Amino acid sequence: MNEKVLQKGKIGSLIVILITSLFAVFSCQNSTHPAKKISLNPLFTDNMVLQRDQEIPVWGKSEPGGEVVVTLNGQKKKGVADDNGSWKVELSPISAGGPYELIISGTDEHKIKNVMVGEVWICSGQSNMEMAVNTEWGKINNAEEEVANANYPNIRLMMVNKTMATTPQENFTSSGWKECSPETVAKFSAVAYLFGRKLYKELNVPIGLIETAWGGTVVEAWTSAKALKNINEYVNEIDALNTGLFERKKYKRSDNKAQKAWINEVQGELKKSGILSRGYNKYGYDSKDWKTLDVPKIWENQNIDFDGVMWVKKEITIPESWKGKDLILSLGAINDYDITWFNGEVVGSMPNAAMPRSYKIPKELVKVGRNEITVLILDIGNNGGIYGSPKSTIIGYSKEATISLAGKWKYKKDKFDLNLLSHPPMWDISVAQNRPTVLYNAMINPLLPYGIRGAIWYQGESNAERAMQYRKLFKALINDWRAAWGQGNFQFLFVQLANFMKRSNKPTDDSWAHLREAQTMALELPNTGMAVTIDIGEAKDIHPKNKQEVGRRLALIALAKTYGKDIPYSGPMFKSMKKEGSKIRLQFTNTDKGLKIKGGKQLKGFAIAGTDKKFVWAKAKIDGDEVIVWNSKIKNPVAVRYAWASNPLCNLYNGADLPASPFRTDSW
Repeated sequence: MNEKVLQKGKIGSLIVILITSLFAVFSCQNSTHPAKKISLNPLFTDNMVLQRDQEIPVWGKSEPGGEVVVTLNGQKKKGVADDNGSWKVELSPISAGGPYELIISGTDEHKIKNVMVGEVWICSGQSNMEMAVNTEWGKINNAEEEVANANYPNIRLMMVNKTMATTPQENFTSSGWKECSPETVAKFSAVAYLFGRKLYKELNVPIGLIETAWGGTVVEAWTSAKALKNINEYVNEIDALNTGLFERKKYKRSDNKAQKAWINEVQGELKKSGILSRGYNKYGYDSKDWKTLDVPKIWENQNIDFDGVMWVKKEITIPESWKGKDLILSLGAINDYDITWFNGEVVGSMPNAAMPRSYKIPKELVKVGRNEITVLILDIGNNGGIYGSPKSTIIGYSKEATISLAGKWKYKKDKFDLNLLSHPPMWDISVAQNRPTVLYNAMINPLLPYGIRGAIWYQGESNAERAMQYRKLFKALINDWRAAWGQGNFQFLFVQLANFMKRSNKPTDDSWAHLREAQTMALELPNTGMAVTIDIGEAKDIHPKNKQEVGRRLALIALAKTYGKDIPYSGPMFKSMKKEGSKIRLQFTNTDKGLKIKGGKQLKGFAIAGTDKKFVWAKAKIDGDEVIVWNSKIKNPVAVRYAWASNPLCNLYNGADLPASPFRTDSW
């Protein structure tokens, strides 16, 4: 054979071998193996609801480089875990329906059953969002009936457990999604459930509600570090959190002038009434004729419907081994004000229901054998008593050496006129969960980027003393969440603060009025809506029980603005003013079927001022879709305010029976 031919043959064989080798190497490098040790975000559990008609993100963790296969309703999509082990698969949009089975597989398989596709809403804020349908510390109107009738298996409930973190987290703890039933709804957010129930009845599609709320918290705790860094007063605090210099705060009291004045007022009235000289607090007082109640438990939940002063007493036996030791008496929360004695000596007092009672008992007061705890409780309205968990109702000197105080206590009602007291001021309780970003990090960030339709929000009470700052903070939170979710300007609906506290008989200028104005300013952002509740609050209870109407009004906004229903969804909103001689004419939007007076024949709640900026009550009358306001003593009026108080008397509505929002025409 020709030598050149042999050489060509060898070269050809080498080329074939080289190509084959390169192909094998290339294939090896680009092949993927099934993912190992797959874990899912806690949102993905049986009974879950996925958002309809938009891409569906599914995500979790596994060993790096592995392939994850996600299957749902005939779709099969794949993803590969990155170098950090994170993976995400996006399924194509699905119409409302179910139940389906969501399967996530690698070397092992995760089957999520009873999955529905429908409408998903985030439900967040502080205690008025957290307030459940029927629990110890607060129950709504007709709570038992609401629970008994809550058979809606296509409404699904997810509750994020309370926790906090100084850095953004990927996971959270929860008992998972639950079908709505009498067994599952009682401890779930009442506002969220009643909002979702209205949507379900109107839309007839599955509804998913994710409750992530914490009572007594401030808006900045729910906002990311990235957003707060744009607000000057938070730059240093965010830097401190990031460097670990921000130490966990313990509860502390720092009463201001108004708070100290109220405490002195209570103590003075108790003394003048003779209550403190009855001798009930003395060691050895015979309480055998007193009745018994359960502690910890709200009075009203044990058929004791009472507001005023009550004495409660318990005897305990201290063992010999505790002799010579200082003790800690923990009673948890008490609604509202308490004075606590141990063996006849005062050991502590707190003025507010949200303050945890933890009092030091000096060793000199401790007796081996019989000891007495006596508590005077002043309940100014609504629920009263020692409440919370049995675990927080203890006495001892270490975690291992405690005596439970839960169980039967003696009690005796006392006579006291609550009208002698002014309404208590608000207390700013400095606790760890109110640090900037810590709730966003732990209770919002782990939910990203779950598919949602929108969010409902009920918060603001804890920021009321900083209403001007809230103008920036609230808008920052809304924009922050929308940017983080990456789903555009989703619907963000919120509740304006309800009426609360003692009603003033003259025009006032207080913090709650300014906070409501700050909330109203958030309507300048797209796809927002505000449920006005200025007519359904309670003077003596910051947690009004009529959550049915709160949920309904939020749902009206969603049905109209999110789901395209042609229905009224807002009460009258101030639009503009026009001066007409000694009178001012006001224009409004959302006057559906015309303005009207509700309750009485005269419009109430309007105040007017001249150039001296001093407001006086005004007369007002409806003229079509406008209101004319005047006071005969004000010849040159320049400004009008409506419902501008913590608890105003006001009665302007539209034809849909929705109340007008508080407003002012000035900026003084």
